[in-house]
Amino acid sequence: MQIESKIIGIINDKLKNPIYETLRLLNMKTILTKSNFSKKEGVAVHMVVLHFVYMLVMNKKISTFMDQSNDSFKKDVYYRLLSNTSYNWRKLLSLSSLKILSLLHKVQDSKLVRVLILDDTVEDKVGKNIEGSCDNLWSNKAKRKIRGVNVVSLNYSDGYSNFMLDFAIAMNSYARVKIEEFTNIIDHRTNAHKRRLESLKGKSQIAIEMIKRAVASGIYADYLLVDSWYSKPVFIETMNELGLQVISRMVNNDRIWNFTGEKKTLDGIYNKFKKLKSIKMGQYGKKIKFEYFSTIVEHKKAGKLKIVFIKTKENLIPIVSTNLILSDEEIIDIYKRRWDIEQGYKELREHFGFGKEENRIYEALIARITLSFFTYNVVSYINRISNEPKTIGGLFRDLECELHTLAIAMQAFLAILDEIAKIEEVVNRNEDFTAIIDLLRDVTGKLLGFRCES
Repeated sequence: MQIESKIIGIINDKLKNPIYETLRLLNMKTILTKSNFSKKEGVAVHMVVLHFVYMLVMNKKISTFMDQSNDSFKKDVYYRLLSNTSYNWRKLLSLSSLKILSLLHKVQDSKLVRVLILDDTVEDKVGKNIEGSCDNLWSNKAKRKIRGVNVVSLNYSDGYSNFMLDFAIAMNSYARVKIEEFTNIIDHRTNAHKRRLESLKGKSQIAIEMIKRAVASGIYADYLLVDSWYSKPVFIETMNELGLQVISRMVNNDRIWNFTGEKKTLDGIYNKFKKLKSIKMGQYGKKIKFEYFSTIVEHKKAGKLKIVFIKTKENLIPIVSTNLILSDEEIIDIYKRRWDIEQGYKELREHFGFGKEENRIYEALIARITLSFFTYNVVSYINRISNEPKTIGGLFRDLECELHTLAIAMQAFLAILDEIAKIEEVVNRNEDFTAIIDLLRDVTGKLLGFRCES
């Protein structure tokens, strides 16, 4: 074993495979064990997960990866991982995110404003038998109602890097396949069954439970950013109880927001104070100019709130903060950070297969989304600690090229060694040479996870 450890050290030093090195730093074997990923026989589960990470980075489907990789596993190995009902995919994402954030803390500036961002996105799914998909889902991308999967997610951002912490699929009354009609019959004690029941709770409850889990795990953020759909009195009351300061857009709806005092509605408060308050001017980008002022109000459930009224040429946009001492400008600037999660969704779709899952079974869909989010987090971390950070897209292309190059180079190197081993003088001089070649081949397979055809 001494020679194997030395060979591993040399290969790690020379090949510098950033993905494998990051997974080693995360101590993925331990995380997988704690997340109930275990196999008594067959291929080691951490190697199957590693293959999926490579697939996503190299933008390969399972079938394509198998065709192009000499060391890929059988198709059933990959599909068994996706369909297993006992694996705790949420815990895998949570524990790996916590580890990444602990590593990131070493390079973070303490002055950075760290935020949690709650949002949801609708991913188009046209198949009528896709479990978890619903009709009549509003898509901001398509600007219409579509059939798809509604994914509620929680993101962490420090202004430089984004990481996906948690997600859930929310189903409505227009579900294409009812839970009781799902293909797999599973034990009610399994993690998969809990994920099924969660989908019926409604987006608000799903979101609250998601944030509670993040807080309980020890993740710290200065503010929670949400859009107007989630920003309701009961939601803010719950966040106050958790000790989280909220900055969010407010929906101008009298049935949702009704304040104490003479002027109870948002319109009433705006019209009262727009003549009394000093109005300041601002600009968003090059084209959007706005004026704004703020006032402090009180709500029976949500407590005291500071509202910044932003008036553009066409819209009145109220932004609320539970932190009353922030300046208007700070509230506006921090809320702009909610765009970070939209950028994250964009990168996930373009580079990590999010929304392109070809899985009809609910458990496999959960697994694939988790693997997309996990791989996105790993690449985001690699980008952050590299000496010359790049856009995710640029780093993504570099990693893809690097993996191909490493795999092909090692394949050629081993082929050369095989030919050298056939030379009689070499074999006579060192009878351990062929054993070393076999050991190199085995170690390389572990470190790279695969060898890809040129």
